[in-house]
Amino acid sequence: MIRRRKAARRKESARPSRTGMLNRLSAWLQHHRLSAADSLVRVIENPGSSLLTWLVIGIALALPVGMNVALDNVSKVSEGWDSPAQISLFLQEGVSGERVQQLEAELAALGAVRETRFISREEALDEFRELSGFADVLANLEENPLPNLILVTPSATLDEPAVSALRAELEDNAEVAEAVLDMEWLQRLNTLMELSRRIVLAVGIMLVTGVLLILGNTIRLAIESRRDEIVIVKLVGGSNGFVRRPFLYTGLWYGVGGGVLAAILVSVSLWFLEEPIANLALLYESAFYLTGLGVMGALNLVILGGLLGLGGAWLAVSRHLVHIEPR
Repeated sequence: MIRRRKAARRKESARPSRTGMLNRLSAWLQHHRLSAADSLVRVIENPGSSLLTWLVIGIALALPVGMNVALDNVSKVSEGWDSPAQISLFLQEGVSGERVQQLEAELAALGAVRETRFISREEALDEFRELSGFADVLANLEENPLPNLILVTPSATLDEPAVSALRAELEDNAEVAEAVLDMEWLQRLNTLMELSRRIVLAVGIMLVTGVLLILGNTIRLAIESRRDEIVIVKLVGGSNGFVRRPFLYTGLWYGVGGGVLAAILVSVSLWFLEEPIANLALLYESAFYLTGLGVMGALNLVILGGLLGLGGAWLAVSRHLVHIEPR
């Protein structure tokens, strides 16, 4: 009997504890909903200043994102150029056709060479005449100025130093006038692309820092305009978290609005450039088309804006809210 009474007392004492926790959780969630709604109403009630803040954030986010999208499109174009490295062997003028065939067979037998292809001077001139558009000028030439050529494709397992060493070895051949590694220009392009991405990253970091400072200053002004309200809330026992919550939601709405505007600005800019780029690609008989942010890219931009808004608001509230205390 005694054990049953103790168990009943434990159950009775647990009920108020559970009820209290549920009430606190419900009040916490309700205050979050009220803070989010009230902050959104306050932002919308000042359309002029809110729109300016959204535009500043949107432009600051759109600049690095737009440049990154442009680099992605350039990378997509250069992906088609990532052909295996080729070494062009320009042969001496006195090399006979029989010796050329023998040299091609010797090169193909090397372990570091995957394949070879011989291009005669006549074939090279015909190809140049077709691609250059100077057929009339080339027809007036007394003799063919182009040399015989052997294209050597190194093995796919060779790295850049090994390919360069192979080029130097082939150039030492007596029948070879010059050996040119055709991937050097692509390596320069990739280096330039990497430099451009680092520049975009640096610009993005500076602009994101500017966004945080702008949001922090905006939230600071909002705190100062509601100083008396904050003092009253603290007088009746409101905690710093209770006071902080509406300002965090204000920063969130500013950041989300700026992210939406940034996505719109990037999309409009790409739409404005789409037609001339398509016409340029058509002139070069290319199937290239401009790609934009996409749904996930735009959503990520909005999420980034919201996170920046929360971060800027948190920094501002943490710095300025502690100085507002009831006297």
